[in-house]
Amino acid sequence: MLDEWAMRRYSGASPILMKSASDFAWPAGKRAAVSLTFDDARVTQADAGFSILDEHAVRGTFYVMVGAVRKRLDRWQAAIARGHEIGNHTLTHPCSGNFVWAQKNPLEDYSLERMEQEILGASAAIADLLGVRPATFAYPCGQTFVGRGENVRSYVPLVAKHFIAGRGFNAESATMPGFCDLAQVCGVGLDALSIAQARAWIDRAIEQQAWLVFVGHEVGDGGAQTVLRETLEAVCRYCMDESNGIWIDRVTSVAEYIRQLRSR
Repeated sequence: MLDEWAMRRYSGASPILMKSASDFAWPAGKRAAVSLTFDDARVTQADAGFSILDEHAVRGTFYVMVGAVRKRLDRWQAAIARGHEIGNHTLTHPCSGNFVWAQKNPLEDYSLERMEQEILGASAAIADLLGVRPATFAYPCGQTFVGRGENVRSYVPLVAKHFIAGRGFNAESATMPGFCDLAQVCGVGLDALSIAQARAWIDRAIEQQAWLVFVGHEVGDGGAQTVLRETLEAVCRYCMDESNGIWIDRVTSVAEYIRQLRSR
């Protein structure tokens, strides 16, 4: 079900019958949906990101690494109390060994069984530390495979089994809600984007009636893998302006709306 906050906000939405992918409609006359997501529980998310989102009454989705959460545990606990979502990003962030830093824990050496243990272990650790169980997942590095060659397997079915939605990374398009596989939601990089570049993505999503899921890492004024503070503030302002017709919310809220609409 939609969470209580979303139900209150969209209680006036009319029933919708979706006969095809193009027949999809957002609630309460909205023209698009936007979700702001952040990976790895970077310290700057707790030190700077929370305050920006909270100032604009925006709820974000944070795909965390448990060890990093411990560095600012009180702030993460407070963020949950304010309605931000905590998602699963695995225990050890396995990626392809083609990344030099991942060669001690490469996806090429994983089996589906090992990956499922990795995912379930992360959910259990998050529940123990923060008291919440993740409902959505983000693929580390946006990669969805385990193994090599003829033994390569997709672990998308595992994500579909355990979560409402799975989010990718470095996509070249937003997600079409009437068509998409919720286990493979497109994640569009927000790191280093200017205000104009981010706004262009949002306006394209409005044109397509799409779901735009931004992905960021650090939050600050510059540097590697950093969402620019001024860009994040501008995105929040633009999406919260009712005249723009945007529903900005957590991944779990938007995904659950899509899932419920499809089940009618």
